[in-house]
Amino acid sequence: MLKFFAPNSQLNSIRELLHTVAEPLNLNVSVRLWNGEIIPLGSNADGRFIISISGPGVIGSLLRRPTLEMLIRLYATGHIDFEGGDLIDFSEALKARESNRARLKQISKVALAKKTLPFLFAKTDVSDLQQGFRDDMVGRDESKRNNKDYIQFHYDVGNEFYKLFLGKEMMYTCAYFRDWSNSLDQAQHDKLDMICRKLQLQPGDRMLDIGCGWGGLICHAAKHYGAKAHGITLSQQQYEFAKSRIEELGLTDQVTVEICDYANHQGTYDKISSIGMSEHIGAANYPRYFSKINSMLRDRGIVLNHAIARSSKTSKKFANRIRPERKFLLKYIFPGSELIPVGMTTDFLEQTGFEVNDVESWRDHYAITLRYWCKNLSANKERAIELVGAERYRLWVAYLAGGSAGFTAGSIKIFQVVASKKASKGVSGMPPTREHLYRRSA
Repeated sequence: MLKFFAPNSQLNSIRELLHTVAEPLNLNVSVRLWNGEIIPLGSNADGRFIISISGPGVIGSLLRRPTLEMLIRLYATGHIDFEGGDLIDFSEALKARESNRARLKQISKVALAKKTLPFLFAKTDVSDLQQGFRDDMVGRDESKRNNKDYIQFHYDVGNEFYKLFLGKEMMYTCAYFRDWSNSLDQAQHDKLDMICRKLQLQPGDRMLDIGCGWGGLICHAAKHYGAKAHGITLSQQQYEFAKSRIEELGLTDQVTVEICDYANHQGTYDKISSIGMSEHIGAANYPRYFSKINSMLRDRGIVLNHAIARSSKTSKKFANRIRPERKFLLKYIFPGSELIPVGMTTDFLEQTGFEVNDVESWRDHYAITLRYWCKNLSANKERAIELVGAERYRLWVAYLAGGSAGFTAGSIKIFQVVASKKASKGVSGMPPTREHLYRRSA
């Protein structure tokens, strides 16, 4: 049996394995082995897209633990690498035709298993990554939640890092493509404008933006719609950026920003926006969140909740299950985050004193937005690694590419929900049509 585990035996086995799957897959992708040898995974592979494997331990690690987290660990630590394109390009190149996948299933599983035997005990260094969140990453128990720690883990990676991929508006939420061929910057400008229109902003309106990010929306609302806008955030770096932005645009008389948890904020407003914020608070806190928003709105004031959503599940057990992709996000990207179906959002809004006026899906828009972000970050790879290190750069590229794939497939969604406070009975006060949303851009 020892011959199975000799280096030459391992190389021969991986060659045979790759040649076996190459014919049915027929991809424009090649694999670079640890000895430098390149093996195409299709008859038309032109050498542009190459997956590099650092050693036999990569195969062994995946055999013993064939999980998404193991694959991401191997990628984040450089044991698996991609050459010739970004992860978006590779995800497209790795898509096999349905007929080819059917042919792949016909290959004997026993034969494939025999070819993997030499790797059964091969190991590589895939210890826990350095960038993971160290405390309670799920945060379902309110007494253990620390929203500031969650927010700062994600957003205080650094303004310079986010500048590498977000675009000039510095908007870290789904863009709005009035035309699918529009640039990211145009789509983000159009998103800001669409939010202001859905809120029906008027000159002098008191507006609150919860989780205001780098201040893009509050500045747009003041500059183009004459609103008196206030933003709150828990990120020190976002606060400093937004404050400087307000001063540079000469909007200090109209726009203010502060570091504050939404639960502690006091004020009365005509319009409130929550853009990519509610995902951070945990499902158990939605009633409190929307009740707090209701308490700060005047009667018939408008709230817009823009949030990523999951599909509805058949039972609470399935809803509470933490799938591998979510575990990755909680541990390395978004600790404390939780998605709920849009139906639960509208239920919570109605239960806390709102009338739901409009619901719109932006799923396709977010797939394109994330594609832009992934490509922008990949194009700035060297600078990103200087700022945050290779491991964190790779984790973020994987997150952005995976997110784009998820929205494209429909496994995750995003909705904008417009609702108005109904403290008194009577007509809603909403426009009779949606014409106000589609007039010429401001």
